[in-house]
Amino acid sequence: MRTWKIAVLALGANLGEREKTIETAIWQLAAHKKIRVLERSPLVESVALTQSGLDESLPPYLNGVIKIATQLRPKKLLEEITRIENLHGRIRLHRWGSRTLDIDIITYEDVFKSSKHLTIPHPRSHQRAFVLVPWFMMDEDAVLPGHGKVADLASSMTGQVSVKV
Repeated sequence: MRTWKIAVLALGANLGEREKTIETAIWQLAAHKKIRVLERSPLVESVALTQSGLDESLPPYLNGVIKIATQLRPKKLLEEITRIENLHGRIRLHRWGSRTLDIDIITYEDVFKSSKHLTIPHPRSHQRAFVLVPWFMMDEDAVLPGHGKVADLASSMTGQVSVKV
């Protein structure tokens, strides 16, 4: 039997019923026999980020972070995440486009991995307030491998998101 590994996932949506979609996706992850949701952050709202920068003309994103234990290897975890995104109508026309659901693997233990379809830790997570701020709110002692303490990374970004109650 495969041992349980700890991973951090970021979830976001800016189309449709954002909060309901994120809640349902977390429930769907937890329903998988090889995934356990251990912790979850509050949800935060942020301006849509596009390839050319922040775009206030687009619907804002709702984002959160969860910590899971999983027996799935990174590639299989990505396949399950993609399946759940697709269940929620995720369309991949534009790399930085609006979406009904986006789930990213931010960390998987202390693994460093880079392939055509998956890079761990997530290559831009250290620059994203919508990942770092809720992650810090969930786990004040969190560390992003290769970048340091999440608290330090998030400290200058708190004004870029607003907490949704």
